[in-house]
Amino acid sequence: VQLQASGGGLVQAGDSLRLSCAASGPRFSNYIMGWFHQAPGKEREFVAAVDWSGSTTDYADSVKGRFTISRPNAKNTVYLQMNSLKPEDTAVYYCALGRILSPSPPMYDYWGQGTQVTVSS
Repeated sequence: VQLQASGGGLVQAGDSLRLSCAASGPRFSNYIMGWFHQAPGKEREFVAAVDWSGSTTDYADSVKGRFTISRPNAKNTVYLQMNSLKPEDTAVYYCALGRILSPSPPMYDYWGQGTQVTVSS
């Protein structure tokens, strides 16, 4: 399984970005797809996750109401729409595949390479 994340960049506070993660490889369609972020000197933290059907989602409290995770048509691409970005959202964002919808990084089996999001104040 390979995951390719993209869409990061440098934006100002209040702006929006959409991250994409494309998965390839055999038998990933029943996996949970999640997003995590990691700021310098901090541990990797849960952002959002979506189940295989795209109908069940979970979010970190810090992004509820601002970020939306989607998995159109239960396909192999997941999106993270990030609105009203704040400087504290600055981090490397990673997508991941797991078997259980969980906020815990060890529950995810496969990880993408990460994409940098920088939000200036």
